[in-house]
Amino acid sequence: MVSANGHTKLSNGDAKIDTEEKPYKMEIVWRNVIIFIILHYLFYKAIVEWDTRLFIFHFGFGIITSFGIPVGAHRYWAHRSFKATYPFQVLLMIFQTICIQNDVIEWVRDHRVHHKFSDTDADPSNSKRGFFFSHMGWLMCKKHSDVRKYGAKVDMSDLESDPLLLFQRKYYIPMILVLSVFMPTYVSYKLFKLPFLQCFYMNAFRYVLSLHITWCTNSVAHIGSWKPYDKTIAASDSRINGTFTFGEGWHNFHHTFPWDYKVSELPLYRHNFSIAFIDFFAWLGWATDLKIASDDLIRKRVMRTGDGSHPYAVEAARQNKLNEDYLNNNNCKMNGNGRCIEESEVFWGIGDKDIPKEEIDGITTLCKKYDS
Repeated sequence: MVSANGHTKLSNGDAKIDTEEKPYKMEIVWRNVIIFIILHYLFYKAIVEWDTRLFIFHFGFGIITSFGIPVGAHRYWAHRSFKATYPFQVLLMIFQTICIQNDVIEWVRDHRVHHKFSDTDADPSNSKRGFFFSHMGWLMCKKHSDVRKYGAKVDMSDLESDPLLLFQRKYYIPMILVLSVFMPTYVSYKLFKLPFLQCFYMNAFRYVLSLHITWCTNSVAHIGSWKPYDKTIAASDSRINGTFTFGEGWHNFHHTFPWDYKVSELPLYRHNFSIAFIDFFAWLGWATDLKIASDDLIRKRVMRTGDGSHPYAVEAARQNKLNEDYLNNNNCKMNGNGRCIEESEVFWGIGDKDIPKEEIDGITTLCKKYDS
């Protein structure tokens, strides 16, 4: 939002951050453009030299390892929505490496900044710059100066001091070459006795497909109109996108309650495969302290800032018992980031100092780990 004095205002918890508005000149990173062109050419070659057995093998490999992003990089490291034993952390780190979406520290930094300054110049994948930019274009150009400026204010100390993640960062290139490029290609080559290059094409197909699934969370999930929890933000919910992206498409809920490990209210695994994955490891005892939003917290937020589509709001309207906050919702005063003043605290998850006390009080913890 541009103020009367010609400055762009961003919200960062209790502080209002003003930046002098200046023309943004996009600088294309041609190396990344060329890489994406090559990857999509390999994707095309896999289709031309299609083999169903290869597809099943690499698709299955991709499904299993893809949990490294929504469960590992996203729900565990970015938002701290649950705790993980060391063996589980190692597994998630390996899976995340195989996905080749930058190391965990880099991935989380971008994502925490995305939550703190969503849909502003400080958001790496700012959806206000168009669908293509938020989907993949942001990876083909230099980041806006605000991304780096305000990104430096986001606390990353929990990850930058983690020996496991520092190990991944140090050996990231050789790890992705071995785990994500050579290993699946060679295994499929030995299993099916097909040309090595054909196996390589299908492995690239798996990788490119996984990229687009992840990117849909930045693009598709920011253009919808279903906003049952907070209608003042761009992030929206979608059943199709929620299922397609392993539960990441319930984005209006997620941006409202970023610390919730389910990233939705829905208990059904078919709409959120990542819940099933985490719950399985919780059953094993590898995942503990799973954070969810209490029913009371959800109800209050729905009535205060939702678009009226949530069952709580629908039932309240039916009974003609809408509370004063809901009745006055359309008159809600906005802060510089386009959010209700009552909801001005913007935070990335558990550990963010800007998370308000009333939000913390509304957290329910499942599978608690008790120290002996």
